[in-house]
Amino acid sequence: AAAKNASSVLLGTDPDREGEAISWHLAEELKLQDPLRIEFEEITRAGVERALGSPRPIDQDLVNAQVARRVLDRLVGYKISPVLWRKVKPSISAGRVQSVAVRLVCEREAEIDAFKAVEYWTIEADLQPAGGGQAFKARLLTAAREDAEKGEAEADSPATGADGARPEVGDAATAEAILAELRGAAYAVRSVEKKERSRNPSAPYETSSLQQDASNRLRFSPRKAMQVAQQLYEGVELGAEGPSGLITYMRTDDTRLSQEAIAAAKGFVGSQYGAEYSQPRGWEKKKGKAAVEAQGAHEAIRPTDVARTPESVRSFLSPDQFRLYQMVWRRFVASQMAPARFDSTRVDVGAGGYTLRATGSILRFDGFYKVWERETESDEAAGIPDLAAGQALDLLDLASEQHFTQPPPRYTEASLIKELEERGIGRPSTYAATIETIKDRTYVKVLERRLHPTPLGKAANSFLTANFDHLFQYDFTARMESDLDRIEEGSAWLPFMREFNAELNTLLAGAQEADPVRPAAERTGETCPKCGEGELVKREGRYGEFVGCSRYPQCDYIKDREERAEPVEVGRPCPDCGRPLVRRRSRRGEFVGCSGYPDCRFIEKEAGAGGEVAGAADEVPGAACPQCGEGELVEKRGRFGPFLGCSRYPECKYINSRRQREAPQPTGEPCPQCGKPLLLRQSRRGPFVGCSGYPACRYVKPEAASVEVGAEA
Repeated sequence: AAAKNASSVLLGTDPDREGEAISWHLAEELKLQDPLRIEFEEITRAGVERALGSPRPIDQDLVNAQVARRVLDRLVGYKISPVLWRKVKPSISAGRVQSVAVRLVCEREAEIDAFKAVEYWTIEADLQPAGGGQAFKARLLTAAREDAEKGEAEADSPATGADGARPEVGDAATAEAILAELRGAAYAVRSVEKKERSRNPSAPYETSSLQQDASNRLRFSPRKAMQVAQQLYEGVELGAEGPSGLITYMRTDDTRLSQEAIAAAKGFVGSQYGAEYSQPRGWEKKKGKAAVEAQGAHEAIRPTDVARTPESVRSFLSPDQFRLYQMVWRRFVASQMAPARFDSTRVDVGAGGYTLRATGSILRFDGFYKVWERETESDEAAGIPDLAAGQALDLLDLASEQHFTQPPPRYTEASLIKELEERGIGRPSTYAATIETIKDRTYVKVLERRLHPTPLGKAANSFLTANFDHLFQYDFTARMESDLDRIEEGSAWLPFMREFNAELNTLLAGAQEADPVRPAAERTGETCPKCGEGELVKREGRYGEFVGCSRYPQCDYIKDREERAEPVEVGRPCPDCGRPLVRRRSRRGEFVGCSGYPDCRFIEKEAGAGGEVAGAADEVPGAACPQCGEGELVEKRGRFGPFLGCSRYPECKYINSRRQREAPQPTGEPCPQCGKPLLLRQSRRGPFVGCSGYPACRYVKPEAASVEVGAEA
């Protein structure tokens, strides 16, 4: 309505491909003749005023690049997913990014399965200057006897064992032989190297680094991190200030900061901590990344007002909001502070032809650590006494320790996001959704915060890599971003899409003829109690996961199903159809229902001891809960009407919504449709007469007649 009466319309959507496409769609929907596009890369007064001063037409090349992305993703998803339904399992899906993420997890699992641990030993000596002084520890650099220069070269080579050790001492016998030589050796300082080193702060957050740190530091899932960040971005009520956005836009892959933000941080740091702590930085966009997806137009994630400290707004925030805001605020302020400085010392010690090394560092100036938590173990080691080359040392103690090389660790949600980003796969704003998708589809499961591929994930990945390997290669997915960039720069997008579609159709034709790949059964280690030969395994069925015999179909044992007792009559007729009621057992426990199931689906809500059902007379407000015996029954109302429920909800979830129903009474008349007896029943709308053969027969007597029969009854 506003656009119809406006002399001009300014389209200020996000300054990226997707934002350009949104502007184009708006222009089409609003039928704008000459739409004007403005871009502001920071939501500040100066940034918006600059944008208003330089409107431009919609860039059709950017729109085409976004359209190409959408079509590409749909071609992959809509064409490959149906093949997966037939060849792997119904209702699963493939995706240009999600399938590559699953591939990463599966290949890491394969590395772990193929890994063979190698034994190695480390040797450490406790030393002190001859005649007394501060003790320090030195570790054997290499197991080989060699001169100091060669030892230093070996020490600088890549470590292959845990704790940075080189696994050259391969067994206890070798370690003991070296210990024997070292116990009788003379120890002296070979060289001392002292230097000052500094540690710079990290750049302010972008989307992926925010998700990673929120996972590592706050134990937030990527989805939760983005949800809380969205709340801080949209705004929080700050008392008299009213609703205020606390952070800038949280979907960006840029670490760049606006000049206004840098100036504000400089003033804040100088006034709060001193001029020596201030070191403004612009943090230009990261270079060398494979991904060039256009989210980079937004500046880094930072507080909208650096003077709004976390403690000053703590009372207005939820605990999760406070923790995330505090992390964003500290990271931004730290990025504008001076480096931390350390005095670092490295001492090489000679002992009978062996070389041992001691390292240590002492923090001299905390710099950005003033606001950012220091990782003490990695940043600062024990100090080393003042030593000089040639100085003699006394051996206080000598010890060896056994280790085993470790396989590569499984991905966490944070490390998987980091891997995707480094490989240039996908875009930062969609990483959280990608992780949630592969979890929701049960391609991976999270155990102790690590991602494990499920049998379904392995099967889907095996089929895709066997039949569509080219499409789901890491470099292909990343290279696609470069192709989209060329479209953005003016290349025609339709020939690119036609070429891709032709290649996809060729692969699809081959996949249609491929053999199915079914999820492997997961072993439980239990022997089948029915046949005694098979092993119980976890499988996926129509109704979810179940445990059954590995010898199926020779043995059809299914756990739980075989353990259910045969139905036992309870001595009462079904109030709906008159057939005997029986006690059965289901996955949710015992229940009493009609023996005529599935023709009659009557189920009594709760059964008491001895098979008797608590009736309306027993179940009144204030009575003991028949399920737990601890709570009291209280009157409640739900969307289906009144009911009695336990006062200990949610610990006890007992309800009885049938308490007001009376037992159906026979009327003595046959059903005019099927001949079965008619019954007088109670419903939420009052009494009615209906067929006892419900639901097979749904006859209901007209209302007037029902009331008359009810009166006679």
